[in-house]
Amino acid sequence: MSKWDEDYIALCKKILADGVEVVNRTGINTVKLPSYHLHFDLREEFPVLTTKQLFIRQAVLEMLWIYQAQSNDVRWLKDRKVNIWNEWEIDEAGFWTAEQMLPDENGALKKTAVRREFGKEWAHTIGTAYGWIVKKFGLTQTLIDKLQNHPEDRRMVMSLWQNDYLATAVLPSCVWSSEWDVTDGRLNAWVHQRSCDVPLGLPFNVTQYATLLCMLAQVTGLTPGTLDWSIKDAHIYVNQIEPIREQIKRFDEKGSLPAPKLWLNPEVRDFFSFDNSADCADVKLIGYEHMGKIAFPIAQ
Repeated sequence: MSKWDEDYIALCKKILADGVEVVNRTGINTVKLPSYHLHFDLREEFPVLTTKQLFIRQAVLEMLWIYQAQSNDVRWLKDRKVNIWNEWEIDEAGFWTAEQMLPDENGALKKTAVRREFGKEWAHTIGTAYGWIVKKFGLTQTLIDKLQNHPEDRRMVMSLWQNDYLATAVLPSCVWSSEWDVTDGRLNAWVHQRSCDVPLGLPFNVTQYATLLCMLAQVTGLTPGTLDWSIKDAHIYVNQIEPIREQIKRFDEKGSLPAPKLWLNPEVRDFFSFDNSADCADVKLIGYEHMGKIAFPIAQ
């Protein structure tokens, strides 16, 4: 059975039972918990949900877009048939548009058409966010260098939250920080998420960072260890409640399926050599069984 499914369903049930409904910038209310923590031991299980289908190719390619390609260009993903960021792409004229909840002249929140100008030079990107930050500050290369040459270092941090560049980002990073350490030859990470769309984002994000950890461990001669996940604002949008209840029902009636194994091409010894083509050929799930797809709406 999958421990990740068990922990995930427990979080969903807690949000529905104990969460508070609040308004937010998207205009679609959420039911939220103020904080939550998850712990994974990658020696025991690789975390991929089985109560719904997770698309590993898309998840890994989005992660490689950020940390390997270090790109903010949505076309990179589209070329690989990954459409996760389409809603946040700046258009040809340099504008991004959406409907969001903003205060009116009396301070009351009102659904308003938002049109932000970034400039034509930012067309097709998400602005100064995610991979753009990684590239500007050399985050991946610095981390790999420390893992290889100074594994005792206690300052192995990658932060995607940079105040100087928030105003020119379409969406500031939700998963914004990761801290890394080596203990007894094992690579461990602690990941922080400021805002967590539990039905859509969390399953992708956990699997992505677990894959990143395993990749970094392989290319630095380490063994995968633990992954801790801290969440601020764990939420379910109100229009996601019925699909999440369907997933809970699957678990309550059938339990979960065995967790799959992650396969990484053992010949890859350089993180920047993992295949990032549409095939994503250096990453596979072995023995992945699931209970089928569940569709969840996206809120901008």
